[in-house]
Amino acid sequence: MNTTARLTHPKALAVLALCFLFQQPKLALAGSGGNESAGNESPTEVPSTRYGLFDLLDSRSQYGQGIFPEPFLVDDSDYEINEARLDLLHTKIGSQHSDLVRAEIEKGFFGVLTLELELPYEVDLTNGQRQQGFNNINLGARIPVYQYVSDNDFVDSTFGVAFEAGIPTNSTLSKNGELVPKVFNDLRLGEHFTLQSILGYSTLVGPGEDGGLQTFEYGFVFGYTIQHEQLPIPNVLQVIPVFELLGETELNHRQKGATSLEGDAAVRVDLKTIAGVQPRLGIGYVFPIDNNARRDLHWGIVTSLVFEY
Repeated sequence: MNTTARLTHPKALAVLALCFLFQQPKLALAGSGGNESAGNESPTEVPSTRYGLFDLLDSRSQYGQGIFPEPFLVDDSDYEINEARLDLLHTKIGSQHSDLVRAEIEKGFFGVLTLELELPYEVDLTNGQRQQGFNNINLGARIPVYQYVSDNDFVDSTFGVAFEAGIPTNSTLSKNGELVPKVFNDLRLGEHFTLQSILGYSTLVGPGEDGGLQTFEYGFVFGYTIQHEQLPIPNVLQVIPVFELLGETELNHRQKGATSLEGDAAVRVDLKTIAGVQPRLGIGYVFPIDNNARRDLHWGIVTSLVFEY
């Protein structure tokens, strides 16, 4: 195939288009005037911090720079370049208990797009009966679409969109597929406080009474970052106390309007890089907030091990 044919191939054009849309910030001239003669460059030439599609992104934003802690229960919304994680959620209600092990890989592309693959395995013990197997295999993608950073850098806000597709494994715990479009916002205020918010619209696809079920999902992650300078623990870069809220409201079927809300109080510890890999450890206590959540759990413990490489 000749060079011209290769460049006009649809896949090649798509890659070139993405690279153009998310190109690095460019130089811009401050002030009005636009016809500067060669050799007489304006002394007011300053670098523009805007880039991306319609200059909606801002290179001053700390989105994707490790400021936002990885959530425990709520879906992650920060940009990740190369990340692997393993989480264990243990919940109990009386003599019944459930263990959910979740392995996840996230990969960044084009400087702003994050793709993820999640493999969850669950073991439930209810009334002496044991059920276990893989839950839905989840494929996800997220991308920021607009960023605002104040002149004094106190406010740093990133809005984005995401999508998740759950592929059923036909185990006893996974019969229906799931489609979840989402919107999110990652907000930093000052040097310490962060708030990650995510809203989703879930639709179950497949057989049985759950087929067609639609649910409004929402999550909030409050974090307060303590850097090594404020808390000089050896080999620790930062400590982040975290408080999360995770809720859902059914929109149809028999329990239309039913809401379930749970939360957790946790801490994430980011360690120094070892051989190019940065470990991030976390542990939290999970608790129900409303009556519907109390039907599913009385208390729980979540542990999380994240590797950024």
